[in-house]
Amino acid sequence: MNKEIILKELHFKAIRSSGAGGQHVNKVSSKIELTFDLENSEALNDDEKTLLKSKLSSKLTTENSLILTVEETRSQHKNKELAIKKFISLMETNLKKPKKRTPTKPSKAVIKKRLETKEKTSVKKALRKKPKLDS
Repeated sequence: MNKEIILKELHFKAIRSSGAGGQHVNKVSSKIELTFDLENSEALNDDEKTLLKSKLSSKLTTENSLILTVEETRSQHKNKELAIKKFISLMETNLKKPKKRTPTKPSKAVIKKRLETKEKTSVKKALRKKPKLDS
């Protein structure tokens, strides 16, 4: 993943933010919408694209573009910086390949201890029963 090329491929759009803010909110477009076209990206190779498509399938549009919106602050510039940070962290976390799990077995001592405790509880519960009276 080449960060410089990816940052050049990002498209930003400023939109009016929703919520409280008084008269100022109706005049200023502080919400940032970041769009990244995953399909036509030159910064990612084919393996990375398929990995991102599978992991980010719920966040991608039908044209395989990723859209992030940020409206945390009232400043358009801060929202743009936050959107870039959010995008880069999203890419880095989803491009990591998970470690292969090595299956393990419980040790013989653990198995023996488990069986012994099962036997003890079995005896304990058997002693709670009423004795059978032979007539």
